[in-house]
Amino acid sequence: MKEDITTRRFMTVDQAAAELNVSENQIRSLLRTGELRGIRVGGRGVWRIGTADLESYIEDAYTKTAARIASGDIEDLAEDTGGDNG
Repeated sequence: MKEDITTRRFMTVDQAAAELNVSENQIRSLLRTGELRGIRVGGRGVWRIGTADLESYIEDAYTKTAARIASGDIEDLAEDTGGDNG
């Protein structure tokens, strides 16, 4: 059974990728650019993403997308192909 996102404080890159249905590389890219907040912990410096930070990223993405639609920047709202191209 899938663990509810609200039951944990932090998630791994893999868990965040699964939550957004994107690749781990896309999550790492978002972390590197600062678009998605995260922390590096431990001696190996593994990434952890706060569940609140992921929720904030999602809300921001909705806001940005709505603004792009309203401005006409996004014209084709055809069904997503499901690819990991952004």
